[in-house]
Amino acid sequence: MGDTNGRAEVMVAEARKAFFVMFAFVALIWLVQLANAADGYDLSRDHGVVPGDADSLPALLSAPLLHWSWNHIEANSGPLFVFGFLAAYRGVTRFLGLTLLVALTSGMAVWLFERGGVDTVGASGLVFGYFGYVVVRGLFDRHLIDTLIGVVMAASFAYLLTVAVPGTPGVSWLGHLGGLAGGVLGAWLFRDRGKRRSASGGGGGGDGGGGEPSATAPPRADLHKELGDLGLL
Repeated sequence: MGDTNGRAEVMVAEARKAFFVMFAFVALIWLVQLANAADGYDLSRDHGVVPGDADSLPALLSAPLLHWSWNHIEANSGPLFVFGFLAAYRGVTRFLGLTLLVALTSGMAVWLFERGGVDTVGASGLVFGYFGYVVVRGLFDRHLIDTLIGVVMAASFAYLLTVAVPGTPGVSWLGHLGGLAGGVLGAWLFRDRGKRRSASGGGGGGDGGGGEPSATAPPRADLHKELGDLGLL
């Protein structure tokens, strides 16, 4: 019981940390938007990703913080917070690595394959990256709760994929698609390797206790353990 309570406390602490991280991040992009709008959106013109322009490569990291209008940032803020929180609640450190990866894959998709000299900015690449990560993370981590969350998110927000297909007018579909690919890649790169080792490594004597769940434990037992970790049982 004590071990279960300890795991639940850690998860609650990480979820609380994830909430404040995402709140601060969304607040930051709104502060940047205030400065950007006051300056006639010169920040977006000066720090956006320009296809094929080597001088704009540093903008891979700045572009997600910038937007072209109030409607633009309003459309991104809600999904960014929701998907970002779901991506971060299992561990903020891993989430920061994921954010960097998605910013790079989204920006590079635009830099390499977009046509024309248009500056591309916006947090939608991160939105798609977090979405892709949340949908498949449970499969790679073998967390049943995360798998169920992924199924619900995929069913509820599948319409988002309509703006990540070639030729979608009025949006940077390449940035969306690159972000989505980065999120799926991140789910694999940052998967929970420790859990797999504990399941397959076994240990020791055949009758030595330890109390660790068997690798052949039924799925229902795994689900009960996940619910217990979340304090729901």
